[in-house]
Amino acid sequence: MNLPAAPAACFGPVVGASSSRLQRALRGARRLDRCALILSAVVGFPDRLTCRSVLHLLAQSADLVQLRIPHLDMVRDGLAMRQAARTALQAGFRMPDVFAGARELVRGTRAAVLISSHWQPVHDYGAARFAQHAADVGVDAVLIRDLPLDHAGPWRAIARTTGLGTIPLLTPTTTPHRLARIVGHATGLIYAPATTGLTGNAEPVGPHLPDLTSQVRALTSLPVAAATGLSTPDQVRTAAAWADAVVVGSAIMRRIQAEPQTPLAAAAAAARDFAAALYPKAP
Repeated sequence: MNLPAAPAACFGPVVGASSSRLQRALRGARRLDRCALILSAVVGFPDRLTCRSVLHLLAQSADLVQLRIPHLDMVRDGLAMRQAARTALQAGFRMPDVFAGARELVRGTRAAVLISSHWQPVHDYGAARFAQHAADVGVDAVLIRDLPLDHAGPWRAIARTTGLGTIPLLTPTTTPHRLARIVGHATGLIYAPATTGLTGNAEPVGPHLPDLTSQVRALTSLPVAAATGLSTPDQVRTAAAWADAVVVGSAIMRRIQAEPQTPLAAAAAAARDFAAALYPKAP
């Protein structure tokens, strides 16, 4: 996928932005005795203009907002995310849309901002340029979903020079030795799968989650976010018992897809439902 270059001047630094925004968001949730909520949306879905409003609505309920970069080959994603990505690409998504959306969130909301992508779009845009533009607009951390640990060294170096956190996505079967290596290279936070399937699946929260989060906490003080497959408020409430944060994305996309005439109302209602699931904190 060939994405056009954007002039470097388009994304000057956001004054006062720093990765401490992420830590403030997590600390704010802890002060309220609850798990932090990360809401995720595919940038450019259902169209480029509506998406900007969707992101702001999510930020009203979320502690962190994750911008998903659409890609035709979305590994480990379910139908809702893949359909949203195709729609966004057909509607004219371009990488500068990500940075423009992030800048608006940082300037206009209290939510911390994350980016989730596959490697190919980042590579096509230019990894160093991508990292610099993301850092300039106040993005806190980036998850490259399909970049294996053994190939991620150059990206980690680029992210480190720009101050971006790097988020690994674990698997339920990650061995203790590999887990220690992955966690040792992480900055910002750790994503642990809440289920064993694709994003947006209907599986219950997996029995592996308590043990996996315990293993991670034995290795690092970084917060652990339960991700992948959290599709209902009940699932979120369950996962929140073990995680510092929960990630919900496919359920938001699915609600918008089910109510195409009122996408903003659908997104706002879904965001409120998941936020309400975290009050009070799960026992």
